[in-house]
Amino acid sequence: MQEDLDQISIYSKLVSHSGPCLVDSSGNVLGYSQMKDICSTFGNQLSNMEIASNSVFGIVLPNGINMAKCFLSLANYVIAAPLNPDYTEEEFIFYLTDLECKYVVTDETVSNDLKNAARKTNTMLLFIETGDRDNLLKLKSIDTKKNISNKPNLNNDQCLILHTSGTTSKPKQVQLSTKNILSSASNIANILALSKEDRGLNIMPLFHIHGLIASLLSSVFSGGCLVCTEGFNALAFFSQIKTFNPTWITAVPTMYQAILGRSSRNSPIIKSSKIRLLRSSSAAMPVKTIEELESVFECPVIEAYGMTEASHQMASNTLNGKRKSGSVGKAAGPRIALLKDSKVYTESGIEGEIVIKGENVTNSYRNNDLANKESFFDGWFRTGDLGTFDNEGFLFISGRIKEVINKGGEKISPKEIDEALMKHPAIFQAVSFSITHEKLGEDVGAAIVLKEPESVSKEELQLHLKKFISNFKIPKTILFLNEIPKGNTGKIQRIGLAKKLGIEK
Repeated sequence: MQEDLDQISIYSKLVSHSGPCLVDSSGNVLGYSQMKDICSTFGNQLSNMEIASNSVFGIVLPNGINMAKCFLSLANYVIAAPLNPDYTEEEFIFYLTDLECKYVVTDETVSNDLKNAARKTNTMLLFIETGDRDNLLKLKSIDTKKNISNKPNLNNDQCLILHTSGTTSKPKQVQLSTKNILSSASNIANILALSKEDRGLNIMPLFHIHGLIASLLSSVFSGGCLVCTEGFNALAFFSQIKTFNPTWITAVPTMYQAILGRSSRNSPIIKSSKIRLLRSSSAAMPVKTIEELESVFECPVIEAYGMTEASHQMASNTLNGKRKSGSVGKAAGPRIALLKDSKVYTESGIEGEIVIKGENVTNSYRNNDLANKESFFDGWFRTGDLGTFDNEGFLFISGRIKEVINKGGEKISPKEIDEALMKHPAIFQAVSFSITHEKLGEDVGAAIVLKEPESVSKEELQLHLKKFISNFKIPKTILFLNEIPKGNTGKIQRIGLAKKLGIEK
């Protein structure tokens, strides 16, 4: 039975469950009752500070259980704005100013960059400390004399702000309500059949929508337990599997590719694990990688489609139903359609911009009228992705509109080239991207990471590609790298990659 999301809060979900909620990297367990107490303590402290519910609180903490505790507590009462702890002073100044953020919750690991940025933006740093009981948490030196908790955020109350990546323009503030994030968590929990018996292993950063909603909040929504690691470490991953016995994991493709690279030497751990599903989102998973993962882990790989503006999940393959290689599944929360020539379509055989509408979708960017005007069409949010439906309603993503390479008028999808490259047995990772060309406008480049100890030449790869794609799509420039540069969430970013690799100024 679907819950009335208008009447529930993060706190009410904590109260409704019992048993283990969060586990830290040392194995210490925090129960739902303890997490409820932490949430109440934060509410009391905010009340004593006379903080308004629409106040923006930055959170700058290392990945781990304290970050999870602070997000669940703050998003219940105010607007939480998690930020990457590795930002530079200049970046912190931009985000704190843009957010009009007067408070940042942090700990003793606080960087000098954040300290300097806070001083220059007149932002108060609030430090967390362990409470009277083990594993509890509170804000240091904030009284709780009144013992009157702030009202929890409900329904359309804003509770989370995250910035877009800003690869092609100034980052935009995505504002999300309690109903947005809880409906998305509900959608994910339902599609994966999560229950209180499940134990997730979080390896995603908790300053990103994927980790916050798909990993953390969906676990809380379902009453399950989540192991909060310090972040992804391919060297530590299999020992974490052995120690914590998770039943499911959600991550990005580059993480899974790194895991596969170490899977053969860890086969006994994999064989004895309790993993019943692997979920992938935030970037396209090569079909070859999906097939290898399912073979190695002997469990389904559920590829989903998400973005910050949708509180993460938009579409997903199902756990028990039909899944299609190369597809991100069917609508799994919001309605999905295709926009072409100012008309909205849902039938197969049409390629258009993917648009969405639903309870988990933001109603606007914060303080950005121009972006709102450009990003919404007749109540639909424009994702910026191109896609098609097949005759069974499965969604296939062609690529980002801004990532499509225009080579002398010929439109090329980088994703198609990636898939063709990944069919070569020597390739571990591959990404194609645009390179500025004097006469054609744009040309195709590719960055390759080979499996050890494999070797292959540029000419051999170009010959391989001729079996799968047209000649005009074959990259003239192919770089062999030890590692492809990634963003702070582990995603490979095509836009601007040529500049990062020193190919163009």
